[in-house]
Amino acid sequence: MYGMSGPYLIRGSVSLPEAELMWRFSRSSGPGGQHVNTSDTQVELRFDVARTEALPEVWKQRALAGLAGRLVDGVVTVRASEHRSQWRNRETAAVRLAALLAEATAPPPKPRRATRIPRGINERRLREKKQRSDTKRGRTGRDWG
Repeated sequence: MYGMSGPYLIRGSVSLPEAELMWRFSRSSGPGGQHVNTSDTQVELRFDVARTEALPEVWKQRALAGLAGRLVDGVVTVRASEHRSQWRNRETAAVRLAALLAEATAPPPKPRRATRIPRGINERRLREKKQRSDTKRGRTGRDWG
């Protein structure tokens, strides 16, 4: 029928290895009429992060740490059942897994460098606060009367 649309890139030149992807298909709920009762359109894609050879060691450690809540014995699972065709659900699941791994293996952000607030800016802030305070104090109903 259709071929899968090629290797799914995680980042750079690293992609999901087709040989390490474990697919499972089951009947999907949702739209589809009588067709739904007979075809296995829901896709469950499993990828063993702990034992993969495709990811560099550093990435693997980051992925294991970042996906810790989603892993079961080092395996991450992604489900897709929003389309009525198994092929489109396979595409969706593979793209979702690649995006998940890309996010989990991303390097941590650079730490923020502390900088001092310029004195002029601080003085202006305090001056504006004082002005606002005076404005509000002027609103009390003491002198109206």
